[in-house]
Amino acid sequence: MSHVPAELAALRRSIDNIDAALVHLLAERFERTQQVGRLKAEQQLPIADPEREDAQIARLRALAREAGLDPVFAEKFLGFVIAEVIRHHEAIAQDSSSGRWAAPGGSAQ
Repeated sequence: MSHVPAELAALRRSIDNIDAALVHLLAERFERTQQVGRLKAEQQLPIADPEREDAQIARLRALAREAGLDPVFAEKFLGFVIAEVIRHHEAIAQDSSSGRWAAPGGSAQ
């Protein structure tokens, strides 16, 4: 492996730390959305909430602009997250209708 300048190595370590934080934040977010999915299934609420999704997209776009991040990228990222949440909620709803709780990729809860 070739020599990496100290400044580059330090920047990469910082990026690695940020990536780790993002993964942990996403895990925590999905933990909460699993709880939402179970609550929706228990109360027989719709899986998707387009009004909330639209509000969240507008909110995230505004936050992105304030932070100097491309709002289009932020919207695409949230769209990907929302699609995954809906997939999880569909699995929870299906499992609840069969009498068991299971997180996607996980065991019955």
